[in-house]
Amino acid sequence: MEAPPTPEELKSKFVKYAMRNMVKKGGKSLQHFALSAIGLLTLFVGLAYLTR
Repeated sequence: MEAPPTPEELKSKFVKYAMRNMVKKGGKSLQHFALSAIGLLTLFVGLAYLTR
């Protein structure tokens, strides 16, 4: 009977799958990241403008 995986093993598996998924999707991941960053920046600038 196998012992349950340790948290370090689970974390390394998660990172491995996440990296594989990022490489497979390629530019789409970067595009989504850029859109999210621009959206957050716009939100913060808008809030700063409204609350000045």
